[in-house]
Amino acid sequence: MPNLTGDAESRSISSDSGRNFLLETLFYNNGCFISISENDRRIGAISVSIGSANMANVARVIPSKTDQIFLNTIAEKISLLINGICIVSLHSKNQMNLQDMKAIMGEIMNIVESRKNKNDKGN
Repeated sequence: MPNLTGDAESRSISSDSGRNFLLETLFYNNGCFISISENDRRIGAISVSIGSANMANVARVIPSKTDQIFLNTIAEKISLLINGICIVSLHSKNQMNLQDMKAIMGEIMNIVESRKNKNDKGN
C-alpha cells in the first residue's frame, strides 16, 4: 500500500477582510483536489482543469453564482503547474473580495510550490 504521508494538507486562512477559510489539498500522481470552504467543511462550486504542455482546458462541473472566474483561474493555474488534473471546490457564504482571493491564492501557491520542490529533490 502506498504511503500517503504528505499527500494531504489542511490549512486555515484568515484574510485581511476578516473572513476565515479552510483550505484542504489532496495530491495524486496525476493531479490534485483542492477544497476551499468558508468557516466549515462544505463542498461548493466545482471546476476541473486538465493541463498539458502550455494549454489548460477547464470545465465547470457545478457553477458558482459569484466567484466562477476565480475558481476557473485556480483550476487552470494549478493544472498547468503540475501538468495534470486539478479539481477545485469552492464554498463561500458571500462574494469574495480581492483580499480574500489573494490570501487563498497565496496559500495554494505555497503548498503547490513546496510540493513541487519536494518532488524535484526526490527525483
